[in-house]
Amino acid sequence: MKDTTLLVNATIYTLQPHQPAASALAVRHGRILAVGSQQQVRQAVGEAEVVDLHQQTVIPGLTDAHIHLQYYSLGLQKVDCETTTRSECLRRVAERAQTTPPGQWILGHGWNQNNWLEGFGTATDLDAAAPHHPVYLTAKSLHAGWANHQALGSSGISAQTADPQGGWLGRDAQGQPDGILYESAMGLVEAALPQPTPAEVAEAIHAAIPHLWQMGLTGVHDFDRRTCFTALQMLHQRGQLGLRVVKSLPLEELPEAAELGLRSGFGDDWLRIGSVKCFADGALGPHTAAMLQAYEDAPENLGMLMLDAETLVERGRLAVENGLSLAVHAIGDRANHEVLNGFARLRSIEAEHSGKTSLRHRIEHLQVLHPDDAGRLAQLGVIASMQPIHATSDMQAADRFWGERAALSYAWREQLRHGACLAFGSDAPVESPNPFWGLHAAVTRRRQDGSPGPQGWRAEQRLTLHEALAGFTTGAAYAAGMEDRLGQLAPGFWADLLVLEQDPFTCPPQDLYQIRPAAVMLGGNWVLGGF
Repeated sequence: MKDTTLLVNATIYTLQPHQPAASALAVRHGRILAVGSQQQVRQAVGEAEVVDLHQQTVIPGLTDAHIHLQYYSLGLQKVDCETTTRSECLRRVAERAQTTPPGQWILGHGWNQNNWLEGFGTATDLDAAAPHHPVYLTAKSLHAGWANHQALGSSGISAQTADPQGGWLGRDAQGQPDGILYESAMGLVEAALPQPTPAEVAEAIHAAIPHLWQMGLTGVHDFDRRTCFTALQMLHQRGQLGLRVVKSLPLEELPEAAELGLRSGFGDDWLRIGSVKCFADGALGPHTAAMLQAYEDAPENLGMLMLDAETLVERGRLAVENGLSLAVHAIGDRANHEVLNGFARLRSIEAEHSGKTSLRHRIEHLQVLHPDDAGRLAQLGVIASMQPIHATSDMQAADRFWGERAALSYAWREQLRHGACLAFGSDAPVESPNPFWGLHAAVTRRRQDGSPGPQGWRAEQRLTLHEALAGFTTGAAYAAGMEDRLGQLAPGFWADLLVLEQDPFTCPPQDLYQIRPAAVMLGGNWVLGGF
């Protein structure tokens, strides 16, 4: 049996700076052995199993650099609440209630009141749709929840319930909870939900992985919590992981991680520790992103700052002194300003402690910056971990709520201009994890229906396809500390690649979102399609 596979007669985009294109590629023992012309590669490898790709296109496997894998996987079982009207969302809940035993929870995800003419729903609306079930639906942003009265009662929530720190309960004119829970208040209901076991999460992830292959993903950076980490380890031990996973750690687990001596990069090329995840603010939709100036439509509202520079330094010191990088959720311009101030001081601490500043710190989302802060990520060596599809989803809200400040929102070109590293993801299940949807958004800054027009929204921030593709390949690999073996099709790198019937570099940009891989190779094995 031949131990080398030779892929020939293909258009291969390697993403190598010095050899960007090739027509043949050889794989041995899971890694790329040679890349070049068919004649060059045949001479280099000798006897091999030859696969003719018939002029199809090959690109590196794509990585989602910000996903909630547990939430996404379990979400495939939930009611899809991403609808254009509130009434359609309620109809779907009612439909699920017909097939769910009375008393069992009905869970859903994806609603966005900004897209509904009816606006926010109420607990009473859900009562009518499912009178015999507790119902809890998370917003698309994951920064708000919607519960019916049975769910509120099961959670012990009443008019006397105080707002928790970092969140609040929506209330009607009489002070009664109206069913909407914001930020940390969501935890009041979520504490009452039946919690999936690690085994159940492992099964859900295992079932979801083929969906991710079909979109072109071979790797993810996960931002869920301990249960997800346990589930991923279970899958890894069984040889069923099927994705290269960089796993973040929640901030509250930092002391335990430091005590155990865990460091960023610990693990192997299938499952490894990434960064410690912190939250500096909320989100755009519910007006909880922390802003330097008030929201355009809410003159008294500056959002919610959950982590200032001083607190980030106080908590982050333990991380950097123990070799753990930080990944900080920051959306508003004030939150990003505080985080950058904190990272500046942490870089000094890092240099004093180890003599170098090599930790791959990240800001997650980076949705709007003050102009004075635009170049600071590059100066500090902080990775811009962004989600292109957020721009096309949020463009109308950003213009409405931030006004002219939106000129530096979702500003990928601005970050590249200053020299920052971009790592692209989806924030699934907030958005679809389909990376071709992300590529389409990054290149066109248009929705799939073509809006807002041929030039896209704030077109000066558009990227070329090569720049956008780098965010899902070389940029994600750099953020993981794996740039020497992932993200390119080069000798010695893992053979993680996609075979595409359409060439993304020659197809109309507006059609990018329609591309699907014909085959996916992961570590030298065909996991989808194959020849």
